[in-house]
Amino acid sequence: MADLLEYKCPCCGGEVKFESSKQKMVCPFCETEFDVEALKQAQEEMAAGQKRPEQREWEDTTDNQWSTEELEGMNVYVCKSCGGEIIAEQSTGATNCPYCDSPVILKSSFSGDLRPDHIIPFKLDKEAAKNGFREHLKGKKLLPKVFKDENHIDEIKGVYVPFWLFSSDTDASFIFHGTKVRHWSDSKYEYTETSHFKVYRDGNIGFQNIPVDGSEKMPDDLMESVEPFNYNEFKEFNTGYLSGYLADKYDVERDKCIERANLRINEGTEDKFTASAMGYTTLTKEFQNISLKNNKSSYALMPVWVMNTTWRDEKFIFAMNGQTGKFVGNLPADKGLMWKYFLGVFAAVGAVAGAVGGLIASFM
Repeated sequence: MADLLEYKCPCCGGEVKFESSKQKMVCPFCETEFDVEALKQAQEEMAAGQKRPEQREWEDTTDNQWSTEELEGMNVYVCKSCGGEIIAEQSTGATNCPYCDSPVILKSSFSGDLRPDHIIPFKLDKEAAKNGFREHLKGKKLLPKVFKDENHIDEIKGVYVPFWLFSSDTDASFIFHGTKVRHWSDSKYEYTETSHFKVYRDGNIGFQNIPVDGSEKMPDDLMESVEPFNYNEFKEFNTGYLSGYLADKYDVERDKCIERANLRINEGTEDKFTASAMGYTTLTKEFQNISLKNNKSSYALMPVWVMNTTWRDEKFIFAMNGQTGKFVGNLPADKGLMWKYFLGVFAAVGAVAGAVGGLIASFM
């Protein structure tokens, strides 16, 4: 059991890692490939009946626990600069924080936290992340040239980011004030007619796997920007998928994420019901009542390529969805280029205005 959990190749004894392009565990020494699920089944057979705890309802929490064998192969590294905690293999001696790029050191063995229910494995590799960054820079006229030259593209790191997932059914009712405006005219007058309506909507909607970022270090808006993930590709959690990547521990408890989940569910409900009231010129909400039921939660790890780079003592963080390739992140603007661009546009507009003025003068 210990050899498998340390991801040693049974053929040559080399360290086996998960390769996103093949979606398999691959030995880089003898090139033998292993199916992750087959590896998991072998682990379970050798574990002699180890039982996986059942998932709890929303009002409790997910209570999956790590097995002793799994914990033997993992350590937690802590960043002295931002406090980030990253899960890494026991063989990792040193690394850099994916959030602030500072060196991180061994803190302690991984223990005392919930085991994820699900994981979405990386599908895109580091080279795809680099290409995504290059594409992200294209067409940015105000981007400082030195920023392109000095970016630390080799510091891109693949991180499994922790998410709490919330599912709920909603019963909702809405009252809107709607108007329909009609215009027409005759030979003498123009007319406007405004009709007023009370619009009633009620029904129910089911929401599945509404994600809330469980990492305090990772900006919530950045993580929501890399969504959506394709949950049809969920895998039951297996430590084999972590091989070759970093994995962040959740440091935001599930209960603290419920408020954000409720807000996203309420906003989604309102958007759906508002969209169902079509054909009105204006639509104003006057009343709403939303109740949630059948609430469930789970804990999952999502694949994200993270990059930090610095320009003029300011840190910039970028992220790419390791499943879909969606790339997000703010870029700096060169103020000198901005003023040149603005003055160039202003001068061009002034020249056009002058030419038009001269043309008008010539006809006077």
